[in-house]
Amino acid sequence: MRIGELSRRTGTSRRLLRYYEEQGLIAADRAPNGYREYDERFVDRVLQIRGLLGAGLPTRIIRQILPCLDKPRTIYFPDATPEMLATLRRERDRMTERIGFLTRNRDAIDAYLDAVLAYGGGDGAGDGSPADGLSREAGPGRR
Repeated sequence: MRIGELSRRTGTSRRLLRYYEEQGLIAADRAPNGYREYDERFVDRVLQIRGLLGAGLPTRIIRQILPCLDKPRTIYFPDATPEMLATLRRERDRMTERIGFLTRNRDAIDAYLDAVLAYGGGDGAGDGSPADGLSREAGPGRR
């Protein structure tokens, strides 16, 4: 697929995709006309990269852990220095803490929704009907 389609499918700008390529996070083949051609697998790869960047990891660390996300896994350890391992442990611990905060926030929203729905939703909003968007039976993030 060309860069425009990868951009559209991942919600990532073309400029950022070119940056990922410069950083060695993704790779494109070149068509005879010089256009970049990306393999289908890069849709998931770009989404993974964005998630890792969003979690605060720098591209140099992401480049090293990307092989762990591939199937089958091909992991190389030539530059796994004690400093890099310490950085990865810190980042992992920071992510774990953030997950804890997000889980508590999600649970607080669940408790609020439960209270609103149990009360009857006040002025009709939040009555649990599909039209109000607060249905407890389905929806993103429901356990």
